[in-house]
Amino acid sequence: MEQSGLWRALCAALFSLFFAACSGAGGGSSTAQRPFPTTITLTRLAGGFSKPTSITHAGDGSGRLFVVEQGGTIRIIRNGVVAPTPFLNITSLVTPAGGEQGLLGLAFPPGFSARRSFYVNYTNRTGIGNTVVARFALTSNPDLADRASRHELLTIVQPFTNHNGGQLLFGPDNLLYIATGDGGSGGDPLGNGQNLATLLGKLLRLDVLSGAVPYAIPAGNPFGNEIWAYGLRNPWRFSFDRLTNDLFLADVGQELVEEVNFQPAGQGTGANYGWNVMEGSRCFADPACSSAGLVLPVAEYLHGNGDCSVTGGHVYRGSIPELQGVYLYGDLCSGRIWGLRRNGTVWENRLLIDTDLTISTFGEDEAGELYLADYAAGDIYRIGMP
Repeated sequence: MEQSGLWRALCAALFSLFFAACSGAGGGSSTAQRPFPTTITLTRLAGGFSKPTSITHAGDGSGRLFVVEQGGTIRIIRNGVVAPTPFLNITSLVTPAGGEQGLLGLAFPPGFSARRSFYVNYTNRTGIGNTVVARFALTSNPDLADRASRHELLTIVQPFTNHNGGQLLFGPDNLLYIATGDGGSGGDPLGNGQNLATLLGKLLRLDVLSGAVPYAIPAGNPFGNEIWAYGLRNPWRFSFDRLTNDLFLADVGQELVEEVNFQPAGQGTGANYGWNVMEGSRCFADPACSSAGLVLPVAEYLHGNGDCSVTGGHVYRGSIPELQGVYLYGDLCSGRIWGLRRNGTVWENRLLIDTDLTISTFGEDEAGELYLADYAAGDIYRIGMP
């Protein structure tokens, strides 16, 4: 490591220790403030991917990045080099890539090295394409999954081809969180967002590590079923801050408002994010609607400047002190990327860079460095600062 890199890493480590001491265990509602960054840089890490939809790591010390391709494959980046053989290929099971369907999410459980299994979220070839959450195991080769080991945990019938959500990840409680869209079309014509009798338009929470078949319903789930929160339109990407355990959830809007929602660590059970009563902080169908009991976004932006669809990101916890505690998110169509952070009771939001990329996802490596995918060009970029 270069001397400057060593110094930066040391500063980041000291900052993290200071932050943890000041914020208290699990609270994480505010950060030790430093000047808000004015810009970020993007450095191309690798390319040649086909419609990348997700980037993540296995948490196993291998340093690998896993890139999900919409058509049904998962590929590995190691030290900037893309492995020639896919980690997983289920193209024959997945709805042919296009629109909002396909292979959409990947999650590795805590203790993956010992468990040697992982979870994916995809739309299948049944009917118009239903959502499937499935588990796969590894072969003896850690860079190759066993396709024949597929075990379906959950299938959700989709009434339309869009608004499939797609994100799944393990939370700080070691439970599996799954984001589902409202089922599609426009305006939520079936009323799924507010309907607690359907799993569409929800944030689900399952216990898949207890040994129960196919999973157990966590005792703290508010409605006695898989639903943890509701009132969502198309929560394409959400994440937990690895330092504070706070939840950031970006929900794609209808025609006007893109939003980012927030829940402090340990909160959010039974939350209603408002769709389709509201789109962002605005009434949607009824101009006289009430926001009572609804969770309103902490950041939002209107369509314009080429914006069309929010891509949720992550809170930065890597080696750059200036970016510590900043939540980075972007827009699929405009390529713009913002930074968001909480300063006491106020949320600070700033445009950091305007790109020509089609930003389909952000991702985090084991060290807390952040990446994003250009869906159109098939490139993966690392986020940094000048």
